[in-house]
Amino acid sequence: MYALRQGQANYTIPKNQPPLIDPGIIRAAGQIYYTYCEVHPEIVGQATGVAINRVNHRGKVIFIPQPALLPQECFVPLSQIESYMY
Repeated sequence: MYALRQGQANYTIPKNQPPLIDPGIIRAAGQIYYTYCEVHPEIVGQATGVAINRVNHRGKVIFIPQPALLPQECFVPLSQIESYMY
């Protein structure tokens, strides 16, 4: 039991590594973002990502770096959407 606790105490979360997001959520966020780009071509490149509900996959395009999220939402950065889609 002591070894288990000691191992947990030495663990640190990497600072530059984004949290893992379900591929289905990334795919849905990509569809939301690309649909938004088709409807609003003048806005392309200004978004920072998509805030998406993990349960029903409804979301909104976000234009600020650190959005306030509801408990069931997660933020998918644009860089992660683009890397998954290509």
